[in-house]
Amino acid sequence: MALAFVSSWCFAFSGPMAKYLIAAGLAPIEAVWARMAGAGLLLLAVLALVRPRALRIPRSRLPFFGLYAIMAVAGVQSLYFVAITRLPVGIALLLEFMAPVMVVAWVRIVRGIRLARAAYVGAVAAVIGLAIVVEAWQGLRLDALGLLLGLLAGACCAGYFIMSDSFGDDVDPLGLIAWGMTGAAVVLIPFSRPWDIPWGAFAGSATPEGGQTLPVLAAYLWMVLIATVVAYILGVNAVRRLSAAVGATVATLEVIGGTVVAWALVGETLGVFQIIGGLIVLSGALLAQTATGSASAAQPTPAASLDEPAAVSARG
Repeated sequence: MALAFVSSWCFAFSGPMAKYLIAAGLAPIEAVWARMAGAGLLLLAVLALVRPRALRIPRSRLPFFGLYAIMAVAGVQSLYFVAITRLPVGIALLLEFMAPVMVVAWVRIVRGIRLARAAYVGAVAAVIGLAIVVEAWQGLRLDALGLLLGLLAGACCAGYFIMSDSFGDDVDPLGLIAWGMTGAAVVLIPFSRPWDIPWGAFAGSATPEGGQTLPVLAAYLWMVLIATVVAYILGVNAVRRLSAAVGATVATLEVIGGTVVAWALVGETLGVFQIIGGLIVLSGALLAQTATGSASAAQPTPAASLDEPAAVSARG
């Protein structure tokens, strides 16, 4: 529980720290690349020294590793980082946490698995909560493109959950994370063009609109070390010790933590409807996710339940 709790709060810093890089002049895709490249290379170096066996990739798993890098890492991170330039961090995270609802739809429609009524109740509650967050009765007062990008990030995150069915003893989770981040950085090179990144910006300070002033390099190092490497390592170890339902419950603290950190550092606040709707979204997502996980556990699959990676969400 302690590992999962600390992991969720480490993840919560990723969005606010990214805003400092963006305020310093980096494009969102450049901030994503810098984060993935830094964290991926660091993890590869550490694992090569202390756990080289974790870096072995079975040949039959190469397509899985490739899809993981593209969808579960590059897709989630890049879409989320662009979304937070148009939306408050807390709302972007809420959109990403619609992923369990998407998993419910996938499990029922594509796999044809019957789920408990609680899964559908949770899905409907999450959609209603999201409508309250965006104040749909007033014609979507939030940025429409930001909402779309946030939901696409949630779809990629849902793909991450679904891919967990393929996990087996032949894949080390830490090795998958390290190669996934490194692979995502490679995939994003044509889009991020790292040779054009204003590297000189890391030597200065930045002040997001309405926020505190911080050294850009300090924000970057915190994002790589704490919000990525430490967060993932603690999350992976937590999910090995907790049930999927408990891990998912603790993981939702990332939304609360992200909102608190964004308020403290970059001056973002949520209105009454965003707070009420956000609580409904989280409650519905948890209900749907727990019910989906229970149904998955009852199936004769060789891997963990669908929602197990929620404790190490790549949402942000």
